[in-house]
Amino acid sequence: MTLNRRRLLLGSAALLAGTAGTAVPAAAAPAGFPDYRYSRLALVKSKLRYNPTGELIFPTIRGTKDRIAGARAAYYLYYAPHDAPGGICLAYANSLDEEFTEHPGNPIISRSWPGEYSVSHVSSPHAMWNDDVKRMYLYFHGENTVTRLASSADGINFTYEKEVLSTRLQPEGTTETSYARVFRHDLTSRGARYVMVFMLNNRTNRRDIGWGWSANARDWTFSQTPLIRHQDVGAVNVGGPHLLFRNNSVYVVYNTDIGSGGNILITEVGRDFTLRRHLGVFHDSLSGSPDNGRSAAPSFGTYQGREYMIYEAGDRLAGNIAIARAV
Repeated sequence: MTLNRRRLLLGSAALLAGTAGTAVPAAAAPAGFPDYRYSRLALVKSKLRYNPTGELIFPTIRGTKDRIAGARAAYYLYYAPHDAPGGICLAYANSLDEEFTEHPGNPIISRSWPGEYSVSHVSSPHAMWNDDVKRMYLYFHGENTVTRLASSADGINFTYEKEVLSTRLQPEGTTETSYARVFRHDLTSRGARYVMVFMLNNRTNRRDIGWGWSANARDWTFSQTPLIRHQDVGAVNVGGPHLLFRNNSVYVVYNTDIGSGGNILITEVGRDFTLRRHLGVFHDSLSGSPDNGRSAAPSFGTYQGREYMIYEAGDRLAGNIAIARAV
């Protein structure tokens, strides 16, 4: 299976209609990013010991070399079901071209942490190796109104840290602050070394991308206006944001709801986050399996010099984790 040609819409917020599933030659992506072609599923749901709801979302892939002594494999994959009870899960593999092995102790973080919280579900794990403290920082939500932080030296056994984001830190009427990812990036003018991007919802039930900054990846300041608004890119909802760095600039890739195309879009925000250059489709979803018209929540890794995208494939709350390779 091959993906559609991505369309570059420099300086425009309009989206072109897709023709998902059409086989065409791979083409240069916006801003010189590679095109990605679906390769395989990272996990076979029928084999999983912990699979309470039959749906998997929000992958994060992290290399363990020179970070975790005695790691179980070269790559750790964090993921979760969303619906209750959720649960933060781990799988591992020695390459990005193979099926991942489920960690037998899943979930590594559950919906109840004695003395800290008890919620209906926890989900959307984003793992970041924090070189400043030599620990894996893992951000996750539960409920959808709160994003939390736990940390670990081995990437498996976590210590609860704190709440880092909640609806009360956003304007009146905000109903969700979740699906957060954090990246090392200097914002000197703000005294920051880390940036967070996340999904915002409010009483209109139209989702945007929010953002914040931090000196230590624990204590955060948040913009009171969205980084990317759904209406600016012609979508009903946008979510699943991830930062990419290229061309001495910073880009946000994020997904739209399936009714708005179900694709992953790209916006250049610049190193200081003052640009809003909407570049169009970054990755076209396949009309057939496994995407079924929806690609979402991408994470990125490199194996043997080749770039990979690990993403959420399929209908919301029925999806799996897929692997795509740069071509």
